[in-house]
Amino acid sequence: MSQFCVLFCCMGNICRSPTAEGVFEALVAQAGLGSEVRVDSAGTHAYHVGEQPDARSQRHARTRGYDLSRQRARQVCDADFETFDLVLAMDWDNLALLEQLCPNEHLHKLRLFMSFAPDAGSAVVPDPYYSGADGFERVLDLVERASQGLLAHVQQRLRERDAQSEPT
Repeated sequence: MSQFCVLFCCMGNICRSPTAEGVFEALVAQAGLGSEVRVDSAGTHAYHVGEQPDARSQRHARTRGYDLSRQRARQVCDADFETFDLVLAMDWDNLALLEQLCPNEHLHKLRLFMSFAPDAGSAVVPDPYYSGADGFERVLDLVERASQGLLAHVQQRLRERDAQSEPT
């Protein structure tokens, strides 16, 4: 059985998408799905390729038990649209850029990450880069909320895959 693959995308892959990767990866592990779900993140721009997540993102994530230190920024590539089952944008601008890059046959994989938390009061995860500590805490609040909804969605998709692969 192939893994279910989720890619989180923001602009530079140093604040929001690495935070989402770390939070969701932790939830996947807690759910015992580490071998069934692959989690990654990337940026729509190449500003920070090879760099660790922003120190503020790492610090705030660490206070909630998430370790982002092993991550390195990368840019979205053509193969991502083929490889990943879901490509989740942090905001409308990143979604629009992904739509421009994505081949038509994979457009159905693109979504706003916050669509998994429709009651969270925000359609997007705002960029905290130019904000203070409160911006990074807000990102974590939103990411944790949407990650719960995403986990339920992924678990459902895995159940559907298992049901389809059962012999008749």
